[in-house]
Amino acid sequence: MKLYNYFRSSASFRVRIALALKGLPYEYVPVHLAKGEHKQAVYADIAADQLVPALELDDGTRLSQSMAIIEFLDETYPTPALVPADALGRARVRALAQSIACEIHPVNNLRVLKYLSKELKVDEEAKNTWYRHWVRTGLESFERQLALLPASTYCFGETPTLADCCLVPQIFNGQRFNTPFDGLPRTMAAFEACMALPAFQQAQPSACPDAEA
Repeated sequence: MKLYNYFRSSASFRVRIALALKGLPYEYVPVHLAKGEHKQAVYADIAADQLVPALELDDGTRLSQSMAIIEFLDETYPTPALVPADALGRARVRALAQSIACEIHPVNNLRVLKYLSKELKVDEEAKNTWYRHWVRTGLESFERQLALLPASTYCFGETPTLADCCLVPQIFNGQRFNTPFDGLPRTMAAFEACMALPAFQQAQPSACPDAEA
């Protein structure tokens, strides 16, 4: 398999975590978002949405959107499972994952931040304030959801799930913008538990071949 991705992309990071947890080998193909490589024609032929990540299977089939890619991997390579076996558990995990992937991430990804800066002429500090506000607000919601669930090592249960694949990249990006994480005990405990695992270490941005110094 080939994974077209960018080391700093949260969505790419999610898929790298899933691949690492499942022990699946892949070819790392960097697509530099900050340099606009995803908008070039050669990449449009690979990914119609011109986004990362894109996963190319051994037969040449290509998949887009991190959540769909991870669910495909989980169905195709079911061990270790990234969603629970029961329907209610799967719904809980997907709700946690989507709270990050659909609520926090979309208003703070690179193209939104660039639009704020270049088109709306928002200054750097105002842009960063925007980022921190929405990440913090979203994580407070995430913490409230975790508080309603039974105590667990990870976001849901005693093994990493799709929710953890989404949480860890969001915390990494939040750290880059100095987002405060105080008062989020369940959220940060799950993050720390994840980062103690080799799969999460291997998938982190600093371990990627295109990581910038």
